[in-house]
Amino acid sequence: MRSPRRRAREFVLQGLYQWQMTGDRAEDVVRDLAELEGYAAADADFIGAELAGVIGEADGLRALLEPLADRKWAEVSPVEKAILLIGAWEIVHAPEVPCRVSINEAIELAKRFGGTDGHKYVNGILDRVAAAIRPAEMAAGRPAGRKPRRNPDEPAKPGPKEKARA
Repeated sequence: MRSPRRRAREFVLQGLYQWQMTGDRAEDVVRDLAELEGYAAADADFIGAELAGVIGEADGLRALLEPLADRKWAEVSPVEKAILLIGAWEIVHAPEVPCRVSINEAIELAKRFGGTDGHKYVNGILDRVAAAIRPAEMAAGRPAGRKPRRNPDEPAKPGPKEKARA
């Protein structure tokens, strides 16, 4: 059984898809969503706030996400765009939601509604957004003994075997 918050994110995803296709205002999208089956079981306040937030901040979120994508923003599927916008908005504007929760929820949306391996794409981009926006939280949430991901632009540091050979 999905929680009211997860159901809300599913409706936000549907609403953002509608917004991308029609350019409707957030209020109109929420009104349309409220007519759908299952809406009453979702967190309606969360839907309204998240939709308005994502739509209102879409240009800034796109500027944050686009450099992290491996393709032009126009080439990202509308479903994955919506999922990335949801995750990025939560990471940037909803500090009460832990980064790992936002990322996990985005991954689950991508698994359910996105293309094959879309969840991996979403995970990779949102991990980098979270590391840039909330570095302390991301570092604190890392399991003991796990090293942070290396920036691909930095040269690799020699591991223990390489040090022993030197």
